[in-house]
Amino acid sequence: MILTSKPNLADSSSDHDFEADFDGDVLPDGDFDGLAPIELELTPDACGQRLDKIIAGLVPQFLRGRLQMWIDDGFVTVDGKVARSTKDTVYGDEKIVILPQPAPEDEAFKPEAMELNIVYEDEHLIVVNKPAGLVVHPGAGNWSGTLLNGLLHHCPQLSGVPRAGIVHRLDKDTSGLMVVGKTLPAQTDLVRQLAARSVKREYFALVWGTPRQSGTIDASMGRHPKDRIKMAVSTNFSAKAAITHYELLASGDLERRPVSLVQCRLETGRTHQIRVHMMSIGFSLVGDVMYGKQHLASVFPRQALQARRLGLVHPATGEQCEWLVPLADDFAALIAQAGIEEPEQI
Repeated sequence: MILTSKPNLADSSSDHDFEADFDGDVLPDGDFDGLAPIELELTPDACGQRLDKIIAGLVPQFLRGRLQMWIDDGFVTVDGKVARSTKDTVYGDEKIVILPQPAPEDEAFKPEAMELNIVYEDEHLIVVNKPAGLVVHPGAGNWSGTLLNGLLHHCPQLSGVPRAGIVHRLDKDTSGLMVVGKTLPAQTDLVRQLAARSVKREYFALVWGTPRQSGTIDASMGRHPKDRIKMAVSTNFSAKAAITHYELLASGDLERRPVSLVQCRLETGRTHQIRVHMMSIGFSLVGDVMYGKQHLASVFPRQALQARRLGLVHPATGEQCEWLVPLADDFAALIAQAGIEEPEQI
């Protein structure tokens, strides 16, 4: 890992892949008020109604689905006895006690001890080398064990910074460099750099096939029209501009099929941008089961993609800074298997 200062970094003003927005992020539930029991005295007009329905009407601050889960899990009693079913009928004179339980998302923004590969840290920012398999931000299906949780444990002051200082994200199975602002002024400055496209970001990707020596993919992107989990090249009015520059570095073969190591530089930071753009010109990433070749998924357990270089203006000193990391061990082994030597740290 290398930390250098390069005065010409600002000349690469279009090289970045940060998203300034965080559409889809789930923020912690500020309405959850702990484990205080909720006591309800039913009146005769409740007679004949389902237990879950009458409770949902009396405690509208909780979703009916959550209340049903508490009933099923034994956290609701009727006249001192554990409720049997959400479909139980009430008679209108019962005493109901609910013991609220935190949902996973209520605990999402909590510190968790974890090993972080910190490349650089000072009082203003942290640069971390994220491993593949680590989710950056809590969300559906990943309410704990995320980079955000680890950052809050490593640096408690981040609890006072929106999203624990995170200003951009990498996919779960993409490895590489990320920057985090440790203070609100630092985070704000980093976001401004993103908007100004003055942050430099370079990736290595291993793709199926052999693209031409270099090229630029200028194709707007939006949600896939049939699969909302995916992104796609789109001409829809809601699609956002997306530009990827790539350069062929070396070629080899896997499973008797040609593969190529390419370096990608991004002018924009759309979700799954490299994966979608390279697939759109016929060169999907090795290991990418979402956009790539399904029948070759066993070759590598994740998309072969790494954010290897990060450059920005230090938010406090104004210094031009750059960080570079070698390929992750699994990625390095993959290209060696393909007969490709890891390039010099260019």
